[in-house]
Amino acid sequence: MGSAVGHTESHTYNKPAFRLSVVVPMHNEAGGIARLMAEISAALSDFAPFEIIAVDDASRDRTLDELKAALSVVPQLRIVQHDHNCGQSQATISGVLAARGTWVATLDGDGQNDPADILKLIAARDERTGPDATLFIGHRTQRDEGHKTTASKIANAIRAFILRDATPDSGCGLKLFHRDLFLALPRFNALHRFMPALTLRAGGGVVSVPVSQRPRTYGRSHYGIFGRGLIGLIDLLGVWWLMRRHTQPKMKT
Repeated sequence: MGSAVGHTESHTYNKPAFRLSVVVPMHNEAGGIARLMAEISAALSDFAPFEIIAVDDASRDRTLDELKAALSVVPQLRIVQHDHNCGQSQATISGVLAARGTWVATLDGDGQNDPADILKLIAARDERTGPDATLFIGHRTQRDEGHKTTASKIANAIRAFILRDATPDSGCGLKLFHRDLFLALPRFNALHRFMPALTLRAGGGVVSVPVSQRPRTYGRSHYGIFGRGLIGLIDLLGVWWLMRRHTQPKMKT
């Protein structure tokens, strides 16, 4: 089991060892971890070799215990552990830094993302002819979460208007991207919400893929309406500033 604190760098391998690394940020997700790890392993059974990197962001429940128990059942699983809570973006960063695959898929640790939908993102990637600097992101077309859905729609509308990132659901945890693309993006606490805009800023492309959204059956949401909307306004303005100040020169040949 590895450990990760803050922005510890760990991308020192010489060549990729896996076709795909699946990064799962987790904080207080006890109750469904065994099922989720088994679902990821089963969904990717024809896509070997792959690895699953679960990042325990200093959970206070039995998340780490359940992850350790899953090690004997899911051999592809690796665990990265934070010594204090850093948030979803840093957990994702720690997971990608530890990844040994060329391509990385992410999904939320609450079980609401269907691991089988990773294959939809892979299929979209394989159908596209273009550079590796493309982000494939899920679009949850059917959601029933009351005020959370309303807050997400408002936040998405504001974000899309300001950043012009051409993404209907930037908050979806299901994403697929080249590891090098991710490591070239600026790192900050809300990175996971603004990856489409930052990918476009880097000269890449974004492809949205319809995916499902399952009801939560364990744990509780870590975000309220203010976390999804008003508090994110500062982050939104910061990303807007980054977009405005960025230049993408074309090299002469």
